[in-house]
Amino acid sequence: MEVILLERVAKLGQIGDVVRVKDGFARNFLLPRKKALRATDFNRKRFETQRADIEARNHELKQEAKGVAEKLDGHSIVLIRQAGESGQLYGSVSPRDIAETLAHSRFKVSRDQVVLNTPIKALGLHAVPVHLHPEVDVKITVNVARSTEEAERQARGEVIATREETSLEDLGLEVGAALAEAGPAL
Repeated sequence: MEVILLERVAKLGQIGDVVRVKDGFARNFLLPRKKALRATDFNRKRFETQRADIEARNHELKQEAKGVAEKLDGHSIVLIRQAGESGQLYGSVSPRDIAETLAHSRFKVSRDQVVLNTPIKALGLHAVPVHLHPEVDVKITVNVARSTEEAERQARGEVIATREETSLEDLGLEVGAALAEAGPAL
């Protein structure tokens, strides 16, 4: 299906480009989100008459996103989660959790704008991209810790010591060695 792009779409094109995309992508993503119009003769004429308005609106949205990006770039948030001794979270941190925490910090970011390929499932500092506008991206730091004290230590750059798990074989060897040393005394 051919569509006319109403905004910049990554790996597809710029405003006003007529591109051929798969029908499902157009019906399920581009058209419902008002990112494109079907490339009919009527829509082509309508787009050309409204092109200046569409580009002005896009420029205005881009400027707003740049203003938010200046404040948000490099921002760090702390999420307190329960985790095991090895640093593995009992749950996970999703884009929704990050967006809610940013909302508490007075940043208006939707969960769709937080780009996580997979949920965060470990303690530590994680760099997370935030897609504010098709042309404006920033990175924030998500500090996942068990407590606020641990989060402060991680932020200073300390490595949080996690206890290494010891297998039964390791324990057996250690006990065997201790018995061998104490052998004559027993």
